[in-house]
Amino acid sequence: MRFERKTVVITGVGREGQVGEAIAQAFAREGATLVLVDLAADEVERRATAIRASGGQATAHAGDLTNTLDVERIAAAVASAHPGGVDALVHVAGGFAMSGPVGESDVAVLQRQIAINLTTAYAASRYFLPLLRVRGGAIVYFASAAVLAGESAPRMSAYAAAKSGVLALMRAVAAEEVGANVRANAVAPTAIRTRDNLATMDSTTRYVDRESVADVVLFLCSEAARNISGQVLRLA
Repeated sequence: MRFERKTVVITGVGREGQVGEAIAQAFAREGATLVLVDLAADEVERRATAIRASGGQATAHAGDLTNTLDVERIAAAVASAHPGGVDALVHVAGGFAMSGPVGESDVAVLQRQIAINLTTAYAASRYFLPLLRVRGGAIVYFASAAVLAGESAPRMSAYAAAKSGVLALMRAVAAEEVGANVRANAVAPTAIRTRDNLATMDSTTRYVDRESVADVVLFLCSEAARNISGQVLRLA
C-alpha cells in the first residue's frame, strides 16, 4: 500500500474508459485518499462512487479548469478538507484536436488547445502547489510523445504547441520547488488505449495500455522516485 495515508489530487477523471479513470483506480488500490476533479459533475461523482464502492476513499469536485476562479475554489475546498496538505497532483485533464496545416489553420483551435491543455495545467499548479508544499510531494503532468526531440507534429501544431508549453511549465516547477521538496515530472505517451481512441483512431495504431500509464504515474509519485524531478518519460 504505497499510498496509504496519502492524499492524491487527480484532474480529468470524469469519463468512463479514459486514462484518468485507470489512474484513479490504481491509486485507490494502493490505499490513497483521492480528490477527483473534472468538468462534468455527474461523471466525476460516478468515478468517486465507484472508488468508494470498491472500498476506496474518494471525493468528487466539479469545475472548469480553464477558469482560474473555479480552480481556486476547488483548491480552497480541498485545503479545508485536508489541512495537512496533499501528497500528489496528477494533471490528466486536457484534450486533442487536429488543427491542419499551419498556413490554413483556424487560430481558434490553437486558443482552445492552449486553454484545455496548458491553462488547466498552469492553474492546477498555481492553486495546488501551496498544499503540496506542506509536507512535500509530487506533480505528474501529461505531455505527448509528439513534442519530444526528434519528433514532428504535422497537422496537429496547436496541440503540440500546448503540450510543449506543459513541458516548459513542468521544468519551471521542478526548478522552483526544490526547496519545498516538491518534485515535478511528465509522461509523454504515444496513443493510449482508451475507449475514445479505440473508437476514432486507425486500426493499425499502436497503443499504450491505460494500466501501463497508471503504473508509471504511481512510480513517479512514490518514494521510489524521490530523487527524480524535471524529467519526461516517453511511453510507447
